[in-house]
Amino acid sequence: MVSETPMTLTTGDTDTSPSHEAPAAALELSVVVPTFNERDCVAPLVSALRAALAGRSFEIIFVDDDSPDGTADAVREIARTDPTVRCLQRLGRRGLSGACVEGAMAASAPVIAVIDGDMQHDETLLPTMLERLTQGELDVVVGSRYLGGGGVGEWSERRARASRLATVLAQRLTGVRLTDPMSGFFMARADLVRQLAPALSPTGFKILLDLLTSADRPPRVEEVPYTFRTRAAGESKLDARVMLEFVELLLDKTLGRLLPTKFVMFAMVGSLGVGVHFATLGLVFGFTQAGFATAQATATLVALTSNFVLNNVFTHHDRRLTGWRWLTGWVTFALASSVGAVANVGVATYLFETGQAIWQISALAGILMSVVWNYVVTSFYTWGRR
Repeated sequence: MVSETPMTLTTGDTDTSPSHEAPAAALELSVVVPTFNERDCVAPLVSALRAALAGRSFEIIFVDDDSPDGTADAVREIARTDPTVRCLQRLGRRGLSGACVEGAMAASAPVIAVIDGDMQHDETLLPTMLERLTQGELDVVVGSRYLGGGGVGEWSERRARASRLATVLAQRLTGVRLTDPMSGFFMARADLVRQLAPALSPTGFKILLDLLTSADRPPRVEEVPYTFRTRAAGESKLDARVMLEFVELLLDKTLGRLLPTKFVMFAMVGSLGVGVHFATLGLVFGFTQAGFATAQATATLVALTSNFVLNNVFTHHDRRLTGWRWLTGWVTFALASSVGAVANVGVATYLFETGQAIWQISALAGILMSVVWNYVVTSFYTWGRR
């Protein structure tokens, strides 16, 4: 007979209760850094942010527009040993505003800061900005170059004048009452940014102005002064395309609620085309032996080509045609404009001959018909914009 001895479990010093590790501090701030060709700035910026935000719980989200210099790889190298650093690499997309929006949507903290990757913004202000945002009833805190105590650093006089002009235009056309509505250095509540994200433009570089003018009610904003630094490395994002995107943003925030912004730009180009047409007609008919019909045909061709070139550079700058696509684009633009001209004459004649409108109104209706036709058709076929 085998006796059964009760088994006893000796625990000694072994603790079998579930482990309860102290929870990590809740994230206070997500720093979004849009980058393009700024590999050499990545490590210094991370070190500077660590020093500035010591004692705070934060994350750094680099949003890189597929920089050919390997900026994204430099971020990943640091992220392997630093979990506070993350990398979002965008493919097939460019633009500082879009990068900021995507970074904000990926952020986990209740507050988001946007700071350039070239170290021209003063990261030491971040704790002050965070304190003011969290302790006061504010939605946005802006780093201002034009508030007392701030400055533009070593900018050339030409760039300083251009910046002041853009600031005045933004203030007067949008009604934003800030000393620096064009600032790219700011902090905002994450829920506000995510709420407004669908209304924000993915192109351009003035995300702050877009954010402030997209809200149903004016956000509660405060500014703090800072001095713009000299670029340490990388390349400037300020080019002709950026300026065009700024013009488009201003049009969108002033006329966009009434008419599509691209249509307004298309109509502006068409207005210039009228001047080109008459100038060419006057030159050819007045200073050559050509007859009126020849001069008119020449003026029409020159104005049509002028309109195509300006629309390609201005209206549809984000889908600009080059090479053979430029030539085929001109052909489709010319065909659409020809049909638009026929529609112009047809509508105007019909309204006038049936007595539904006086000749001025009939002519205006014909012009409007052709402009709408040309815009819709060329947007679809010439520039492939659905």
